[in-house]
Parts: sequence; structure tokens; C-alpha cells
Amino acid sequence: MNRDWLVRNDGQYKAEEISDEAVDLSSPYRLYRFLTDVEDIVQNISDDYQRLQAIRPLVRRLLISSSWLQGEYLEPDPDTGWSVQMLYDEPDFALTIQTVSWLPGKVSPIHNHGTWGVVALISGQEKNTFWRCSDDAKLPNFIEKIGECILETGDIICLMPEVIHHVEAIANTPTISFNLYGETNYDQRFEYDPFNCLVKNF
Repeated sequence: MNRDWLVRNDGQYKAEEISDEAVDLSSPYRLYRFLTDVEDIVQNISDDYQRLQAIRPLVRRLLISSSWLQGEYLEPDPDTGWSVQMLYDEPDFALTIQTVSWLPGKVSPIHNHGTWGVVALISGQEKNTFWRCSDDAKLPNFIEKIGECILETGDIICLMPEVIHHVEAIANTPTISFNLYGETNYDQRFEYDPFNCLVKNF
């Protein structure tokens, strides 16, 4: 069974119901139509949680309807362990849409995105580990681990803008994901070092 997850800003997460709209295959759902629908949602819904609830079924519908996405990725770079392929790129277009591929065992830095995001696993397995900032004023850069969620092929995870996480590719074959992000606030996008209590722009 495929699962949809939504992660709040504090790193708490829960499973979401998959709507019937998401599996409507009565007509092809093209990438251009998906982008237009998402752009309309972004313009008409200002609350990030509500945006994600509206966008999530569209991502699932696109993945079910567009078999070409299964092969639309770059092989992971052997030096870095990962690769990114942009699926659509237009000047002044506020959305980022891409596929990301990871070699088995590769782990990302601990980071946030500075915007909302939706990640759908096309193949492989990915472990998301969630963190949150300390409430202790004496430790402003301290973060603590609060949970983890394993994504299987076909799962979708929605991330609120302040979610702190890192991902690890845990399958024996490359892990491929479809990633959609809103407009990034780069001043608020960070990489975290929990061992030295350091934070830097990412």
C-alpha cells in the first residue's frame, strides 16, 4: 500500500488519506497541466499546510498517469553519490521540479528547505530522520532528533517550510525521487551540525 505523509514544522508527522482524485486515470495528466494546477494553488492558497493538502493528490495523479517519469533521471554521480535532473526550468518561475537519484547508503546533510516541499519516491527506499530546534535559549543552535520515517516506492511525503531532516538511501539499488518545492527563502535555508551546535546557510 502506498502512503502519504505530512510533516509539520516541529518535525511531527502523520499519515494522510489518499483521495480518489489522486487515482483518476480517466484522462492523461500531463506535466504542463500539473504545473498550471500547482501554480494556481500557490497563487490562491496562502497557507502552506492547505497548499500541501491541495498539491499532494496532484503529485500522486501525475506519478500514476506519467509512466515516463520512471526513467527520467540522471544516474547518481559516483563522486558525490547523488544527481539532480531539472524537469522544468523557466526564469522567474517560482517552483522547482526535479528528480533526484542517490547511490545506496548515501546520506544528506541535516537541513531544512526554506520552503514547502513534496517528495514522491519513484524507486528504492529512503529513510527520513526528523529534528527540531531546542527551546533552551542557552542552546540556540542545538537540535534534537525526534523521529524517523521510511519511505517505500510509491510513498509521498509533504514537508512544511521549517522541517529539519536528513535523508538516507537505504535500498540496495539507486533511490529515485520526484521533488517539488515552492519558492525558496535562502536566508532561512540552513544546514545543521548537531554535534558542534553549528548552523550555516545551505
